[in-house]
Amino acid sequence: MTKTPANVPDKPALEGLETLWDKKWEESGLYRFRKEGQSRESVYSIDTPPPTASGSLHIGHVFSYTHTDVIARFQRMRGKEVFYPAGWDDNGLPTERRVQNYYGVRCDPTLPYVENFVPPFEGGDNKSSKAADQLPISRKNFIELCEKLTVEDEKQFEDVWRQLGLSVDWTQTYRTISDETITTSQLAFINNHARGEAYQAMAPTLWDVTFRTAVAQAELEDKEMPGAYHRLTFHKPDGGHIEIMTSRPELLPACVALVAHPDDERYKPYFGKTVKTPVFGVEVPVMAHHLAQPDKGTGIAMICTFGDVTDVIWWRELNLPTRAVIGFDGRFVSEAPEGLESPQAQAAYAELAGKTAFSAKTAMVEMLKETGEMLGEPEPIMHPVKFFEKGDKPLEIVSTRQWYLVNGAKDDQLKKKLIDLGKEMSWHPDFMRVRYENWVNGLNGDWLVSRQRFFGVPIPVWYPLDGDGNPVFDEPIIASREQLPVDPSTDVPTGYTEAQRGIPGGFQGEVDVMDTWATSSLTPQLAGGWERDEDLWNLVFPYDLRPQGQDIIRTWLFSTMLRSALQNGGKPWTNAAISGFIVDPDRKKMSKSKGNVVTPADMLDQHGSDAVRYWAASSRLGTDAAFDPQNPTQIKIGRRLAIKLLNASKFILGFNAPANTVITNPLDLSMLETLHTVVREATEALENYDHAKALEVTEHFFWTFTDDYLELVKERAYNQEHPEQASAAAALNQALTVFLRLLAPVLPFAAEEAWSWFNDDSIHRSSWPVPGDEVIGNPEVLKAASEALIGIRRAKTEASASQKTEVLTATIAAPEATISLLEAARGDLMATGRIAQLNFEEATELIVSQIELAPAPETTPEK
Repeated sequence: MTKTPANVPDKPALEGLETLWDKKWEESGLYRFRKEGQSRESVYSIDTPPPTASGSLHIGHVFSYTHTDVIARFQRMRGKEVFYPAGWDDNGLPTERRVQNYYGVRCDPTLPYVENFVPPFEGGDNKSSKAADQLPISRKNFIELCEKLTVEDEKQFEDVWRQLGLSVDWTQTYRTISDETITTSQLAFINNHARGEAYQAMAPTLWDVTFRTAVAQAELEDKEMPGAYHRLTFHKPDGGHIEIMTSRPELLPACVALVAHPDDERYKPYFGKTVKTPVFGVEVPVMAHHLAQPDKGTGIAMICTFGDVTDVIWWRELNLPTRAVIGFDGRFVSEAPEGLESPQAQAAYAELAGKTAFSAKTAMVEMLKETGEMLGEPEPIMHPVKFFEKGDKPLEIVSTRQWYLVNGAKDDQLKKKLIDLGKEMSWHPDFMRVRYENWVNGLNGDWLVSRQRFFGVPIPVWYPLDGDGNPVFDEPIIASREQLPVDPSTDVPTGYTEAQRGIPGGFQGEVDVMDTWATSSLTPQLAGGWERDEDLWNLVFPYDLRPQGQDIIRTWLFSTMLRSALQNGGKPWTNAAISGFIVDPDRKKMSKSKGNVVTPADMLDQHGSDAVRYWAASSRLGTDAAFDPQNPTQIKIGRRLAIKLLNASKFILGFNAPANTVITNPLDLSMLETLHTVVREATEALENYDHAKALEVTEHFFWTFTDDYLELVKERAYNQEHPEQASAAAALNQALTVFLRLLAPVLPFAAEEAWSWFNDDSIHRSSWPVPGDEVIGNPEVLKAASEALIGIRRAKTEASASQKTEVLTATIAAPEATISLLEAARGDLMATGRIAQLNFEEATELIVSQIELAPAPETTPEK
């Protein structure tokens, strides 16, 4: 008899392993980055995505972060010192909205700071409250609440990550709003400005009227919305008219020109001439531009400042005047713009002043009907309308003074550099590079990085005031490195005193903050100690891996590439791993806005972390994965695999082989040879960031190993008198150590638990299995024996007999080459099948041609 080691539990179970091992890993510092004695070549560094810490994690986070963790664990076992930090993206609009709803407050920068402020709500949902119902508080009080709530949210997120088994170094955590982060972000901005890459300009800006903030191109979202085309008449000098079709008649007072394609014969005679606008009677030129579409509407359009992005292009390239009518609140401004001086125009504009765009459209249509300058009724349409990705109302375009970073939109040399850097990287999957290139090539303006918000990194700039108290924007005062972190709304520039704030000859501080992506684009610098810890920075940069979702290639990946290209002159990573989406059973992307998100905490509690990780790791990068919470098939399979790993480990550890046992049995050698092939294929797959293939080949052979090989050699392994008992025991133990290590990146808890039964160290710092160079066995022996075993089992089942039923004689028919393979496993086949006499005969395929079962023992009837 064999004896199981004393520390193996009687009934291995998955329950409780997450808490047990997370505590042990934390106490031992297992995943902490060991900087001492490392070189860049010995380090594997990961630019970890910082999830938005305002709300809750969802199943998509579990999905993609598991992909990264599998690679981190693999690289650690390959001998790399893994730099795997955790980050939290906690500044920006999502946090502000959550704080408003959570505490029932809103920010009013004009209010004074209140010491020991207590918000009206503490943990209340309050989502339905309007801004008017929320308590206005000072900016400083508001920011304090933002910081308080994000810290609480981040602790909950960390608990989920620990339960999931992410092997991050929790001593390397960063936040996108800490003093260190503000310093890094402001320093990068100062460097950008010094190189001429950051500049300020008065320009048309996409504007969200709800949040009162500018919006960058990368934050846009097109939504199909109902609208209508209105056919309007512009009056020609000769008494005729030109018809145009527009979906925004309310912008007639902002019209500065009509435009048609240069080759459009219908309108060539009018280029260079003027027409009068309906209702307002303002003369505007008819001009030519290649972006006009002859086949759209009547082929001629009005240019308004500003109805859409194309209006901006026409306005800029045709050097047109500005007639802005919509203010920052989304309402028509009270004063008519320049050019509307006639009593007729002034009276018409007074009907629109103060109205929302929607109400102004209604009023404008009524005026057009009264004058007869709208032909027919509006024609209903569905058309794409631009929204801020977090907003509820269509964006407007207003003229504002904003800060920009160059991004290649206006610089072909920079654009080419960004494309070339993308080609230098390895993309997983490769086709994701095309999405990056399409975004770079499609940029139509520099990156707008200033935001009219509160909880963000302040732009480190002040402006001198002239003798009349007007800011001199062309002579900004840039903070020095020594002043960082700085908040110009409360801090004072060098050479001034607080008493000079806001007075003629003094200064005013910039009140805008940076776009949250302007900080998130610096995650390599934030985590890697740029300009803070030179030794660390040199060990991790450029990073080995950037893992992320496909939907933020245009934002996070591109912006990080841009900042690295500008600051460091090169790419920030060598590999980009792009995860797909999680979709519901109807193949719709899961998102909070669609209301079909599954939160991970309950799922982890119900099924266990290893099971959930198995589901995530089963999907390849860039591939969408369907998830049905009512029938999580893959998760159930993963749980079954983890339980089988524990039970198989317990069973195998009951067989002890003497040290230096030489494995001689052909079936044992066949199994090990096959296992060596699995190691090669799994290793190659993980090196290519194909975790799904690595899991697939490992799992497939693991079930062959447990269902077939283990059953085939069990009798021999138990039989201490058998001459090749030690060969079986040694092969089983050797295979176990390999399988545990192969599955450890995906099933870290079960693998660590089983490993601890016969090892003192952690499996996650053990060495990755390496196959031998020499062929040690014929893998076909196990294949043939497995097929024969299946045939024997089937024959017994068809005879309605137990698998333990003795067999007097059995004949297996097979090709001659297969028979020679089966001869090598004859003893194990006979023992497993309980066969007294086993014969072979030649045939074209392997089948159990004859089987004679021993008669069932007679039972004595009860008296």
